[in-house]
Amino acid sequence: MDPNNFRVNQRISTIAAHLNPPNNSQMEGGLGLGRANCRAKGGSAGFKVAILGAAGGIGQPLAMLMKMNPLVSVLHLYDVVNTPGVTADISHMDTGAVVRGFLGQPQLEEALTGMDLVIIPAGVPRKPGMTREDLFNINAGIVKTLCEGIAKCCPKAIVNLISNPVNSTVPIAAEVFKKAGTFDPKRLMGVTMLDVVRANTFVAEVLGLGPREVDVPVVGGHAGVTILPLLSQVKPSCSFTQKEIDYLTDHIQNGGTEVVEAKAGTGSATLSMAYAAVKFADACLRGLRGDAGVVECSFVASHVCYLSPHLFLPPFFFPYFLIVSV
Repeated sequence: MDPNNFRVNQRISTIAAHLNPPNNSQMEGGLGLGRANCRAKGGSAGFKVAILGAAGGIGQPLAMLMKMNPLVSVLHLYDVVNTPGVTADISHMDTGAVVRGFLGQPQLEEALTGMDLVIIPAGVPRKPGMTREDLFNINAGIVKTLCEGIAKCCPKAIVNLISNPVNSTVPIAAEVFKKAGTFDPKRLMGVTMLDVVRANTFVAEVLGLGPREVDVPVVGGHAGVTILPLLSQVKPSCSFTQKEIDYLTDHIQNGGTEVVEAKAGTGSATLSMAYAAVKFADACLRGLRGDAGVVECSFVASHVCYLSPHLFLPPFFFPYFLIVSV
C-alpha cells in the first residue's frame, strides 16, 4: 500500500472514530482505531466527563461549554435521540477535549465506563403552568435508570444532578446508589448553582456592582420557597431595606418561572442553567485536581436538621458543601 494513502486512511479512521466509534467486531484486522487510541495528537491531560441528556435544551450548550474547559480531556455525550449530530458539531471545536457520542440505552454503559464526573440534565423541561413536582413521574424514572448505569460502570464518579425536581431526584439517586452498595454522600450533588447565579446577578443590580464582585450563598432546595438566599451573608458586606429583601427573595425564588413564562411554551431556563452547571462542574473538577478552598452551594446529603428557630430542613439533605481534594 502507498505510504501516503495509508496515512490518509489512518487519519480518516481517527476522525471517524471520534464521531462514531466502531464496534469491536468491526475493528478486527482493519484500520479502525479503538476508543483507547482515539486521541487527537497533543490531546490534553485531564478528567473524563459524561453528559447524560446531551442533546436537550440544557445538554447542548452544556456540552459546548464543557468542551471549552481545559480540565476536560474526554467528553462523552449521551442521549436517546440526536446525539450523532450534536457530537459532530461539538467535535469541530478546536479545544483539547476528545468528544465521543453515544445513542440510546444499549450504549449507556459504554458512555459511562471510566468517567470521573457525570452531569445529568436529562429529562423533560418545565412548561407554562407546570411546577417542578409535575415533572416528577417522568424524570424520576429517567434518573433512576441513569443512576443504575452509573452504579455499575463508574461508581466512584462525582455525580452532578440537574434533572428537576432536584429536591426529589437527588434522594432517588441516593437510594439507587444505596441499593447498589455504591452510595457516597460526598459524590452525589444536586446542582442548585443557578439559584446562586441569579442571586449574584440580582443583588449586584441592587448594589450597583458587577455580578462577579458579589457572592450570595443560597441554601434550601431548588424549588420556589425552598430556595433561601442568605442576604445577611452577602459578600461584600451590605444591608438591605425590608422592601429590597422581599423583592430580591421573590425574584430569586421565582426566576425559573419567570423564564418559563417569558419563553411562552418554547422552553425553560436552558442557557443560564447550562452556564451555572458548567461553573459547578468546574468547581468539582478543581476539587478532584486537589485545589483547596473550593466552596459552592449544592443539594447534598447531611444530618443537619436544625438551623434556627425559624428554619428546619430534612435530616438527609442540606444545600452547602466544600470540595477539597475529593
